[in-house]
Amino acid sequence: MAKRKPAAFYRRHEQISGSIMSDLSADDIIDRRRLRRKLTFWRVAAVIVAIAALFAIAWSSMPDERFGAKSRPHVAKISIAGTILEDEDLLDLIEKAGESEAVKGVILAVDSPGGTTAGGEAIFEAVRKLAAEKPVVSQVGTVAASAGYMIASAGDHIVARKTSIIGSIGVLVQYPNFAEMLDNLGIDVRTIKSSPLKAEPGMFDTPPPGAEEMMRRMVLDSYEWFKDLVKDRRGLTESEITALADGSVFTGRQALERKLVDGLGGEETAQEWLESKGVAEDLDIIEWQKGQPATDLFWARAAMEWIGFDFAKKSAVDAIADRVLLDGLVSVWHVGS
Repeated sequence: MAKRKPAAFYRRHEQISGSIMSDLSADDIIDRRRLRRKLTFWRVAAVIVAIAALFAIAWSSMPDERFGAKSRPHVAKISIAGTILEDEDLLDLIEKAGESEAVKGVILAVDSPGGTTAGGEAIFEAVRKLAAEKPVVSQVGTVAASAGYMIASAGDHIVARKTSIIGSIGVLVQYPNFAEMLDNLGIDVRTIKSSPLKAEPGMFDTPPPGAEEMMRRMVLDSYEWFKDLVKDRRGLTESEITALADGSVFTGRQALERKLVDGLGGEETAQEWLESKGVAEDLDIIEWQKGQPATDLFWARAAMEWIGFDFAKKSAVDAIADRVLLDGLVSVWHVGS
């Protein structure tokens, strides 16, 4: 029969076991507390990041003219570049600049060979409405020809580089004719229409009598309107505008001699003119741009731009399409269009 251990032994064993369990429990509690603190930290961090992201999205969606740099007094710069079309976004931008109390003056940066006559007319009228509210100076870059010059003349003052290309006052209409090519290919295109001049001149057959004369009357009527516009805006005599409006282009220096521009220089020269009209010289020049892409496309667009894709640049195909697909009467200079 085994000898029974004294009670003191068991008490000692219980004390040791309790101490060990106590130590283990304390470690567990410390570990749990550490884990809880870490979880709390990351939860708070996640909430802060989410709030910051929501704030950034909300801020980016707010109109800049009310909450951003555009809310403070400044000079607005509006660019008119590339092929001129009746651009509703651009017209809206010009209107908003006129309504903004923070805009004290406007620099209209023009760099365009022209485009549709109706597009030029729409932008011209919008700029004249803007000029009734703020001083507007047109600053020509490489070229302001045809409808591009039409828009530049909407400014109260025009400055250009010495080597800028100015002028090409006139209107034209172009259409391709594939009649001979189709004959060579043995293709016969038939058309049934209500009257001889409907949809004429066409691309697939020889224009009927009177078709090109009809188009010429339209061109000449728009041409007279364009001439009168430039004559009135530039203070030219009838003989002066007749000599200039033969489609010729001029350098900036030649244009200054012919009163098509008022001064030579760039943005600084344009700003100096605004200062002469009472615009404070220390105001920042802030470029006003057309609306950003839709919110659901913003991040995709930003990623494409980050990897080097430039949405501002058009491919050669796009540039050609812009020219070929212009509809209606055209006031455009051929180089670079």
